[in-house]
Amino acid sequence: MVRVSTIQDVARLAGVSATTAKRALRDPGKLTPDTLARVQAAIQELHYEPDVRAGSLRGGQSRTVGLVVASIVEPFFAQFARAAARHLKAADYTLIISENEYSARLELPELRRLYGQRVAAIMLRPGYGDDSREYLERLRGRGLFILEYDYVPDGAAFSSVLLDNARSMREAVAYLHGLGHTRIAALGTYDPVVHPEGRSRTFPQAMRDRGLHVPPEYQRVVLLTEDTAYALTHELLALPSPPTALIALTGTQAIGAFRAIRERGLSLPGDLSLLTFDNYPWTALVDPPITVIEQPVEQMAETAARAVLCALEGQDDADGKTNPQHAVFPGRLIVRGSCAPPRQRRLALTR
Repeated sequence: MVRVSTIQDVARLAGVSATTAKRALRDPGKLTPDTLARVQAAIQELHYEPDVRAGSLRGGQSRTVGLVVASIVEPFFAQFARAAARHLKAADYTLIISENEYSARLELPELRRLYGQRVAAIMLRPGYGDDSREYLERLRGRGLFILEYDYVPDGAAFSSVLLDNARSMREAVAYLHGLGHTRIAALGTYDPVVHPEGRSRTFPQAMRDRGLHVPPEYQRVVLLTEDTAYALTHELLALPSPPTALIALTGTQAIGAFRAIRERGLSLPGDLSLLTFDNYPWTALVDPPITVIEQPVEQMAETAARAVLCALEGQDDADGKTNPQHAVFPGRLIVRGSCAPPRQRRLALTR
């Protein structure tokens, strides 16, 4: 087993006290240039790295923040994590990333692990279900700052950052209906336990607002994954009266839908239209490029990170928790080539 160098080893090699060696790391301006140079040379020779976690345990609070994502393979969360980490790093905080796979049941042990690492705060994309709610309240009672993003369960009392999902879905439906589509399907039906997110929740009402309805055969409760979207798209397009337009609820869902459409030998937008949430790079590169509802991911992540820093650095209210703040961001419709009037309407217009 390789022995790990300690600050005492550094001090001995540099010929200084342990206190002086520590000061070279924490407050180097208080040392003479010669002393600082000797300590830095010893650190480099011994490959010494300070044990940040041990220091945080002694101090009662770490310089780490936990980030729970719903899916590591969903680019939205990768972009969110990178932007948040960049903002936190500037304030000398480190991000620890965990995944709950959209499940509160799987989320609970991840929260326990993060708390065991003595994180100073947690940015959480909540999983579906109630399994972790009691534990989250317990963590808040222990003084841990928690911020939810991307999805907020009903009745949640934490600060939050998310897209205006309801408004964005209404805009998507309005755009497709404006092209003449009446048979529109979302790739996921709202369910209070399995799929309780805002986009699928708003979709039926957005349809009703425009005098449209969602046929029962279009309604499926599915997970937000590429494979489920792929299978669902095949099912919907095999119906006797298939939808003429699809709305993918995430960019990863859109990949599954796009695959299924191509496999069936159908073309966009000739045979049907496809609109998706999330402006991922691939959506602009395929032929035709995909119409999207873009989320301001970096701005959302920076807002979340700022809220965390305000709470940790004492710039929030008395305890950073009694007055939760909620930031809601608008989506942006980017019209590309994957949507057009349905075939029947185009044929009628040419007669």
